Amino acid sequence: MAFRLGQDFSRPEKHVLDKLAAIEVATLGHTTDFGFPRGLTPIVPGASFVGPALTVKIPHLDSTAVHYALDLVKPGDVIVIDQSGDDHRSSFGGGLGRIAQLKGAVGVLSNGSTNDVDELREMRLPVISRGATAHTTRLLGIEGAVNVPVSMGGVVVMPGDIVIADPDGVAVLDPAEAEEIADEMSRREARLRARDSFSAVRDGGSFSALTGARTKFESDLKDPA
Repeated sequence: MAFRLGQDFSRPEKHVLDKLAAIEVATLGHTTDFGFPRGLTPIVPGASFVGPALTVKIPHLDSTAVHYALDLVKPGDVIVIDQSGDDHRSSFGGGLGRIAQLKGAVGVLSNGSTNDVDELREMRLPVISRGATAHTTRLLGIEGAVNVPVSMGGVVVMPGDIVIADPDGVAVLDPAEAEEIADEMSRREARLRARDSFSAVRDGGSFSALTGARTKFESDLKDPA
């Protein structure tokens, strides 16, 4: 079968997305090594978004499935495009960006590259990919898939997984765990604010004692030979 369409997914409730939007991606990075696609960079500076993944998989140069997927976009979705290892060619540019924005997409994630960079920046559509290129895909009708598991920078992204991005980077979350994670990250950020490391150090305190690093370091400290 040349083309495949997986089942649609449930979109998360607004309050869950609001909680995730209020935390920093780097806060999550302090707690786990999982879910961070590697090798991607914001095409539109300052890109920030959160939403469920509408996934697309294409065979290098045929972007037929990307065009089809745009018909399925619902407001708040993040389009996630897996180019099957072709990180140079672009399957997403200004024309598709305008359609995606019209349909209500809040962001785009691609493990390929991107064309029409100035146009995308002008419309302020957050796109995160491997960089800019003039080498594009074509509508060849070979094969492709929508709403299937895809690979993104070493991370498996399932349809409906929640993608969260800010200027520090991007992470992918299991929607079943998203609200619990958001609540825990919010509490962590609140504890960091309450700790006020800067004031403590300014008043002569030990930064490593405050963070707990001193105890960890000195508990295994060996005397120099």
